[in-house]
Amino acid sequence: MLCQECQKNQATIHLTKMVNGQKTETHLCEVCAAKHGPFSLSIGLPLPFSIHNLLSGLMQEEDSAAAEVNPEQAPLTCPNCGMTYPQFRRQGRFGCPTCYETFESKLEPLMNRIHGSHHHEGKIPLRGGKGIDQRRRLDELKGKLLQAVAKEAFEEAAVLRDEIKRLSLEQEESKEC
Repeated sequence: MLCQECQKNQATIHLTKMVNGQKTETHLCEVCAAKHGPFSLSIGLPLPFSIHNLLSGLMQEEDSAAAEVNPEQAPLTCPNCGMTYPQFRRQGRFGCPTCYETFESKLEPLMNRIHGSHHHEGKIPLRGGKGIDQRRRLDELKGKLLQAVAKEAFEEAAVLRDEIKRLSLEQEESKEC
């Protein structure tokens, strides 16, 4: 497909814009897209697009609200490399492995907002993934069983125990085949 602007080069950048249910597509070559600067055509992301810019933008929203609540508080600093949280926000990457632990309280809400969870489970392959799915289901049921016992909901615990036994037997039978 040729660039819609110069009609000479191959279009490598494809922008889709939805406004009030109206879909507009623009196909540009890299040269013409660069002329438009920071994607003035669509969403305001700089070229080349960087995930670091996206994450730092999300973190700035969160931190600006926190700064209004307590502007006097000293910035969180990594004890190993000395990186502060504002430095991480600007840079978009950590200075050392200890930074993950140091900034964990600020990262968890961010990851929940981006991914919907702070725990990554990954995808299950279509072929051979049944065993993984069964193990996850068993782990989930065992966790619910422990919670039911802690709440002293013994009837619910008995149902969960029976389900765990059934799934365990199914898993053993599938291994034998």
